[in-house]
Amino acid sequence: MDIGMIGLGRMGANMAARLQRGGHRVVGFDPGAGARERAAQAHGLETVESLQALVAALPAPRALWLMVPAGEPVDATLATLLPLLQGGDMVVDGGNSNYRDSQRRAAQCRAQGIDFLDCGTSGGVWGLQEGYSLMVGGDAAACERLRPLFETLAPAPDRGWGRVGPEGAGHFAKMVHNGIEYGMMQAYAEGFAIMQRKEELALDLPHVAEIWRHGSVVRSWLLDLAADALRDNPSLEGIAAWVPDSGEGRWTVAEAVELDVPAPVITLSLLERLRSRDRESFSDRLLAALRDRFGGHGVKRE
Repeated sequence: MDIGMIGLGRMGANMAARLQRGGHRVVGFDPGAGARERAAQAHGLETVESLQALVAALPAPRALWLMVPAGEPVDATLATLLPLLQGGDMVVDGGNSNYRDSQRRAAQCRAQGIDFLDCGTSGGVWGLQEGYSLMVGGDAAACERLRPLFETLAPAPDRGWGRVGPEGAGHFAKMVHNGIEYGMMQAYAEGFAIMQRKEELALDLPHVAEIWRHGSVVRSWLLDLAADALRDNPSLEGIAAWVPDSGEGRWTVAEAVELDVPAPVITLSLLERLRSRDRESFSDRLLAALRDRFGGHGVKRE
């Protein structure tokens, strides 16, 4: 197939490269000249300097895949792109958009006779080598049209991808996927922290992680990555205890509240990330002051 890839950052460039290796013709665009040059040099990708040139380079009906940051950048890209397209063309948003935004954008595209698919994409920087997990939302016939692309991007043609529901469903599934990821990562982090604190046993954490990777009920790809990180840097020296969040964990918690679904593990893992960024915790200082006032426990001075 012919496919236009919009956004040539780490994910977009690697996905374009995997598609190209699978025999598809990929034309790439990124507003940053540096990103275009890196993609061309690293992967031999064909790139263009504008959305207008990208649309002109593709035969109709066109397929364009967006890998741009969620929110306003997606809307801004569509505002420029949609007037250039015609009925029968197709747009896929493979980024981490909010599913409600995807529903709105699908309606916007449908009004112009353009198909829109929201594709939750997981795989990170390893996707080029291992393949991507793809959760597709939108019209079933439109999804089927792009089957060759999904089969190439996925770990195998018959697994790791699929249409999960109507418009918005792909990004909703990816949102929940990331919420689960928050909880799993937090559990690993807490478990290894407990072992690290038990100094009298002098546990070899890289060795424990390696043991768990084989046969254990807690084995996973995240554990593989934890084992790699601990092997390379057992004390995690030089890594700040500051954990960002991409937004999807927040959206998952908000949906859980709206749907009256208890999700304490995901919620607390999100709160722990927020806590990690509070270098001057007013709440902790107030707790210490309260303990001193009611129990005379004293406070530790800075």
